[in-house]
Amino acid sequence: MTEVTTDKGLFRKVRLHVDDTGGSGRPIVLIHGWPLSGASWAPQVPALTEAGFRVVTYDRRGFGRSDKPKKGYDYDTLADDLAGILDELDLRDVTLVGFSMGGGEVVRYLSRHGGERIRSVVLLGAVPPYLMKGPDNPDGPLTPDLAAQMSAQLAKDEDDFYEDFTRMFFSAGETLMVTEQERQQAFALAKLSDKAAALEAMTSWGKTDFRDDLPAITGPLLVIHGDSDAAVPFEGSGLRTHQAVPGSQLEVIEHGPHGLGISHAEEVNRLLVEFCRG
Repeated sequence: MTEVTTDKGLFRKVRLHVDDTGGSGRPIVLIHGWPLSGASWAPQVPALTEAGFRVVTYDRRGFGRSDKPKKGYDYDTLADDLAGILDELDLRDVTLVGFSMGGGEVVRYLSRHGGERIRSVVLLGAVPPYLMKGPDNPDGPLTPDLAAQMSAQLAKDEDDFYEDFTRMFFSAGETLMVTEQERQQAFALAKLSDKAAALEAMTSWGKTDFRDDLPAITGPLLVIHGDSDAAVPFEGSGLRTHQAVPGSQLEVIEHGPHGLGISHAEEVNRLLVEFCRG
């Protein structure tokens, strides 16, 4: 465990909580989804460590154990935070794994900072290329009305929102694909987030267009997505990213909800280890 103080971008001197398994193995950096924290990677860290990798997780600003400033929840700043961690730990030959909102940080990092430190990329249930439906993005799976409804519900009652959200997060259709204890653990992580940060970050992942960032992925890319993802539907996100990046590898998990890293941990871990060893 360590604390990294970012020194890039406009909003400086923000302390980010980082967990680093250390060792001499090739590094894998795991970027968590909204509204959780690095602790949500608990099923992946032991499997990747046992496979010989150095595993780094961190809590996004505003979430988990990191500082919770009032500003800096746009993707340029969040990508700069990631760059600060890679620089501070001097990580090279890295595989970046971005889940959900974290996938946006990965592709924006590459377009903003380049791929000198990066070996390969995994996008797991990730938000690129562009969620918000509009005239120039008719395949976007998130309507403006739904985005406004979600924001209003979170602003009104955090507990009520996170109760509904975690059920949707882990459900395939009407079936909850994790135990109630696992859902409650995710609820507890969500409650560690700052409300204002969660609202600002929600706007960022809903409205940020990553289509011009995707060409920055020039190394190997693995796209993993559940076919029953209700939060970030496959057809409007993972499939489009795979189609936009030549040579990318696509793995669709049957009956997979959004929270694949927990509901289908064994399958996700196998795919990650195989890809990272390649």
